[in-house]
Amino acid sequence: MICPFCRHDDSRVVDSRPVEDGTQIRRRRECPECGQRFSTQEVALLNIIKRSGATEPFSREKVLVGVRKACQGRPVNEDDLVLLAQRVEETLRSTGQAEIEAQEVGMAILAPLRELDEVAYLRYASVYRNFASLEDFEGEIALLRALPSSTKVASSSKKSPENKA
Repeated sequence: MICPFCRHDDSRVVDSRPVEDGTQIRRRRECPECGQRFSTQEVALLNIIKRSGATEPFSREKVLVGVRKACQGRPVNEDDLVLLAQRVEETLRSTGQAEIEAQEVGMAILAPLRELDEVAYLRYASVYRNFASLEDFEGEIALLRALPSSTKVASSSKKSPENKA
């Protein structure tokens, strides 16, 4: 790393710590030539390859915008949506790839959204998978019924206050 003070072409790392939910690393560096200290931030790039072939940096905000639309009018709070976007980013980063197809982003959204709210999941899936008929919805609903999500299992195991007599 080039020293911003004397332009020496080397520096040593004095301290490192993760920031921004662990997606960045802040490093404190020292120049062996002039002795000045400075900080750097390192970010692992994650680019999305769009259908047109263009690439753009991954954006949690774009995930949030799409999921908010699907959850409109549903009993889902903003914190849950932020956690969903974080999970999606972690899933994509865990692949170890620097470039991800846009379709994979949509697929990474589906599973956590299904756990969060099945109606929102259906809304999102209908747009993402381009449902064209009532049969497409019926097929997806049949799959939802056949494969119970973790929220169904969790909510059915909780007892309501009336049942705790």
